[in-house]
Amino acid sequence: MVGYDPEAKCVSTAEAAAAGSASGLVTRVLVSPLDVIKIRFQLQIEQLSSRNPGAKYHGILQAVQRIFQEEGLVAFWKGHVPAQLLSVGYGAVQFMAFESLTKLAHNVASYNARDSFVHFVCGGLAGGKPTVAVQPVDTLRTRFAAQGEPKIYRNLRHAVVTMYQTEGPRTFYRGLTPTIIAIFPYAGLQFSFYNILQQFSEWAIPAEGKKGGNVKNLVCGSCAGIVSKTLTYPFDLFKKRLQVGGFEHARAAFGQVRMYRGLLDCIRQIMREEGPGGFFKGLSPSLLKAAVSTGLVFFWYELFCSLLC
Repeated sequence: MVGYDPEAKCVSTAEAAAAGSASGLVTRVLVSPLDVIKIRFQLQIEQLSSRNPGAKYHGILQAVQRIFQEEGLVAFWKGHVPAQLLSVGYGAVQFMAFESLTKLAHNVASYNARDSFVHFVCGGLAGGKPTVAVQPVDTLRTRFAAQGEPKIYRNLRHAVVTMYQTEGPRTFYRGLTPTIIAIFPYAGLQFSFYNILQQFSEWAIPAEGKKGGNVKNLVCGSCAGIVSKTLTYPFDLFKKRLQVGGFEHARAAFGQVRMYRGLLDCIRQIMREEGPGGFFKGLSPSLLKAAVSTGLVFFWYELFCSLLC
């Protein structure tokens, strides 16, 4: 049901937006702890290893235990309000745009709306449209997830006012360059691989075994999320490093702190100090999060669409 299908009853633009926002909301609640751990790993300069005495975090289970002991259970949902605004808004615009673009490609350009290449292009365009709009919310989410105790920002309003007064309006768009570079292939690969895996499952699974459609959607979405995240991961790390620029004082308790003048300077410093492996810090929780979140987004979206239809 993801994407326009001329042979099936399709959701309207409003229904796609409603289903997309609802799927984003439910998924965000469930994956927030993995997102917090991923961000903490991405921002750590020291090697993620127990052999490094200066490393605050060196594994997923150790990070869970340490965050819980130092900051409590609610720390795993730090930045949840801006993260929910991000997920709800992004999900609505992305799926609404994707359904419209695949329909346009089929009716106007005469392309097969079920073709994987069409899904790649339309998915990339649909992902890029809301990205710039929600970038300030993404920056806020990163700052909340990155801060420890005592908190620098008491709440969302305090964070917005403080960042605007001390760093200026441009701070809300820190990390936009790597975001724009990565979003087209990331979103495009998500939709195209989901489509490929759905078509493969229809070919591989016998007709009598196709009753578990919801499970199939979850598995296909999870696999698509892993592939797309792996191929574009370094840009997500660059974005996170740039988003906490000007926020260095809040990172002092987590270990070493670095300042970057831009994307190229960020890449150079990471390569020089942390090596090629530095570009993939936090990959494990990120892939786990990508598998769970992408799988759940497609699962809930398909489910909500079927209910609306």
